[in-house]
Amino acid sequence: MEPDSQNTWIDVASADRLSDGQAIEVVVGEHIIAIFRDGDSLYAIDGLCAHQGGPVAKGELSQTDAGKTCVTCPWHGWQYELATGIQTVNRQPLQRTFPVREKDGRLEVQI
Repeated sequence: MEPDSQNTWIDVASADRLSDGQAIEVVVGEHIIAIFRDGDSLYAIDGLCAHQGGPVAKGELSQTDAGKTCVTCPWHGWQYELATGIQTVNRQPLQRTFPVREKDGRLEVQI
């Protein structure tokens, strides 16, 4: 999802809460968002699994054969590409993604 210049960045957490290979869950308005750090990359994705609402931020990270970073929902194993929200089996974009950045030691997202 491309950042929309009409949307403002919303401060959601201290960047030091998010270690490499880990995720945190934040609430922004009506959205539950899982924010992941994978090396130098940050990803923000809908925090509730499209299957049955499982906690995506508690999922395990892995790499697809194509080298894309994915998260596996801990409830039933549904897997999503972090950059796109695409479910890896049916190749449908089932999870909303959000622009995310680190600025001045803080994590910010756009809704």
